[in-house]
Amino acid sequence: MPDMNDVVIVDAVRSATAKRNGRLSGFHVTKLLGDVIVSLVNRNDLDPGIVDHVAGGCIAQVGMQANNVTRTSWLAAGLPVHVGASTTTTQCGSGQHANTWAHSLISSGMAEIVIVCGVESMSHIPMASQIPVNEKGEAYLGERYTDEYKALHDPTNQLEGAERIAEKWGLTREELDRYGVRSQQLAAQAWEEGRFEGQIVPFDISGDGTDIHDRDEGLRETTYEGLETLSTISGASYFDEQAKYHTAGTASQLADAASALLVMSASKAEELGLKPMARIVSSCLVGSDPALMLTGPIPATRKLLADSGYEKEDIDIFEINEAFAAVVLAWAKELEIEIDEKVNPNGGAIAIGHALGSTGPLLITKTVHELQRSGGRLGLISMCCGGGLGTGTLVERL
Repeated sequence: MPDMNDVVIVDAVRSATAKRNGRLSGFHVTKLLGDVIVSLVNRNDLDPGIVDHVAGGCIAQVGMQANNVTRTSWLAAGLPVHVGASTTTTQCGSGQHANTWAHSLISSGMAEIVIVCGVESMSHIPMASQIPVNEKGEAYLGERYTDEYKALHDPTNQLEGAERIAEKWGLTREELDRYGVRSQQLAAQAWEEGRFEGQIVPFDISGDGTDIHDRDEGLRETTYEGLETLSTISGASYFDEQAKYHTAGTASQLADAASALLVMSASKAEELGLKPMARIVSSCLVGSDPALMLTGPIPATRKLLADSGYEKEDIDIFEINEAFAAVVLAWAKELEIEIDEKVNPNGGAIAIGHALGSTGPLLITKTVHELQRSGGRLGLISMCCGGGLGTGTLVERL
């Protein structure tokens, strides 16, 4: 039983992810997020008027994702006007940092019920739409930044970060390809065994119930021999534009998705007669080297373990976002954690897709449901973020 002062996750849901320009591309982003939130509220028979705050994450806050998309989605769904909402951007960790914000609000006594959510429609708002550029069309964050990090020349892009990581940790193309196959095969197995049941919000594509989107769209038959034939990705100026290590088969897929968590104090959950799935043990946001950019899960994992007093051997599930295969493999190598059934046990963003701001709550959703299914006790979730950041959450099954 949780302590009444604990912050708990009562429920967790997500849309099935869709490829960019795929099955969810016909939906406005406010419907995508709004429907997921409404599903979360309805399945818990929760009066939305008693929610204290809605904390959302979204990266590219331009176009239809601008103007506080969390608030807009809440209002567009016909939910109570008096409930406040905010949208944070912490790059890829935006949705997970929204959960850290909820954890802080509730543990401090400033709120009792917070809906955490995340969304990104990469069909409508292309990646990096929000990044300022100079007259040459290059990313430009100002002279002070470039003077401080002269070795970067231009701000590191994610592919360059992944390539630098592969090089620094001595990872090979073969290791990355084999990890890419693993992600696809585990995700396919998870769907075959019904491991995602209870967490997916279905979307009526046709409008008449004849075509329902309720399965991750990015899954594909994958073999090592197939990935071995793929060309590496272009766009890594660190290696004269063509990457040396990563291909489309070892990078996360651009996607559309939304996800949401119902987070509250344990005392409020008891008052409402709701049974929590997990308690939030620890949350964090840490900085990491912006030239490598994507190493944030390493210090985030260390901080979560240090703050909680647990050892890595105590953790039953690690969900480390598969932005690129090198991110997970370098994390495992640095922390001396074996890539086994504990690490991303149901596949990750290489197979399922990475709809940026939605991925944090999505990973937490996957983790708390998998802990319930498997009977594991502790789950650790971490993400790398652009600019050199790491987000983290440690949860305990209840």
